[in-house]
Amino acid sequence: MEDTEELYANIDLTKTYEYKDLPDKISGRCDNCGSVRFKSSVGGGKFLRECTSGGMKKNI
Repeated sequence: MEDTEELYANIDLTKTYEYKDLPDKISGRCDNCGSVRFKSSVGGGKFLRECTSGGMKKNI
């Protein structure tokens, strides 16, 4: 359990995370800032979700 909490505490905004490795701490909210506003794009068979406030990126 401590490993999961450590991942959420040390978020690198330059990295694109995989949802299966780091699911949302609170469903539908950014793990970094808690915002619900995302910019989404699809490419290469992946759905990329980027927070408009905090800049965190995840492949869903």
